[in-house]
Amino acid sequence: MKIGIQTWGSNGDVRPLLALADGLQKAGHRVTLVVSSIDNQNYAAICQQLGIRYQHIPEYIDFDMEGFAKRSFKMNPLQWLNALLDEAFFPNEQTIFDTAQTLVAENDYVIGHHFLYPLKLAALLQKKPFYSVTFCHAAIPNRILPPFRFPDVGRFLNPISWTLLDLIFNWVLKKPLTTLWLKSGQIPPTNVLTDLLTSQQLNLVAVDPLFCQGNEQWSANHQACGFLNFSEDERYWDLPDDLLEFLETGSAPIYMTFGSLQQAVPEWSMDLFLSAVEQAGCRAIIQTSSSRFMAGTQQSHVYFIGKHPHQRVFKRCAGVVHHGGAGTSHAATRSGCPSIVIPFMDEQLFWARKLQSLGLAGKPLPAKYVSANTLAKAIQNVLTNSHYYNTAQKVCPNMQEQDGVGKAVDLLTKKGL
Repeated sequence: MKIGIQTWGSNGDVRPLLALADGLQKAGHRVTLVVSSIDNQNYAAICQQLGIRYQHIPEYIDFDMEGFAKRSFKMNPLQWLNALLDEAFFPNEQTIFDTAQTLVAENDYVIGHHFLYPLKLAALLQKKPFYSVTFCHAAIPNRILPPFRFPDVGRFLNPISWTLLDLIFNWVLKKPLTTLWLKSGQIPPTNVLTDLLTSQQLNLVAVDPLFCQGNEQWSANHQACGFLNFSEDERYWDLPDDLLEFLETGSAPIYMTFGSLQQAVPEWSMDLFLSAVEQAGCRAIIQTSSSRFMAGTQQSHVYFIGKHPHQRVFKRCAGVVHHGGAGTSHAATRSGCPSIVIPFMDEQLFWARKLQSLGLAGKPLPAKYVSANTLAKAIQNVLTNSHYYNTAQKVCPNMQEQDGVGKAVDLLTKKGL
């Protein structure tokens, strides 16, 4: 079969779909991956190595990540989402839709990032199957659990909260998100959150079973496949000799990163990390996007590293300080590392609280309030309280046995691939 996959966002929105594309390719399908990257990272080289056809659309997205990150501290979640769409999605919506129409025409099936309603519309217009992939299950209605930040009012009243959440998203986002549908002469889906932004045929939930309690309450179109772990790039990357020497000449360090957000706050993050490490008196590996601290250099008890596959390094660390992205939360836990989470937005806070509830992290430290002092105390808590490390070591073997890509391919095969 010929399969088209389309995604939009940062590295965390691309890597899982790279993993799925690779799995489908190995299963004998011909796969094309289309990426719209808000951090302008290009994946042509790795796709060429994997034999995946690749398109980068548009060539460049003019998005001031650093300026946006600074302003986002003052926004509530819906203001943040509106601003992100206004600056990084809507200016490219028509290009994404035009590309989606071509992708649908050239393939038997299409699979999209759960937010890619242009691909869903293109598939509808050409009567082709559309399947979605979701990286966070916070917005999937579940009668035994309330929506995130809502009070739990019980299994009989929680559905009212989910209906209210639908109404809120419709009020804020339905008009801008359904413009393409109306222009195409189509009646838009009723609800943005539960109808527009996922496939009603099959929505793959790329979340490990560890985090998916209560998923039996989801509607049938939502199927948990597990984490789509992309590890192929590890074949082309070895730990540098100086990093190996650093790891072998002292205690296990704390790893510190904000993932793709790192380039949005390069100097603020480095000042925060370095000051916290100094106060905590620990060794650290810090992922750097700052021109002041070049990758591959060392400063006393701190090693600075550039972009790389995370899990091989995480396995050698005592804990991971991160932003609470779905990918980093999974990677840290799969590596047997406890987390210290500094969330910037609600979805990341959701993951932070998931990790906390499982005993894999302490209390979240929201980015708008965090200080070097509070981060240093959180680091010391992880280093001195063996509960977090022992819990992470206990759950990681089962997580490593999960084959999210294989299960996703099986679920898609049952749909006729």
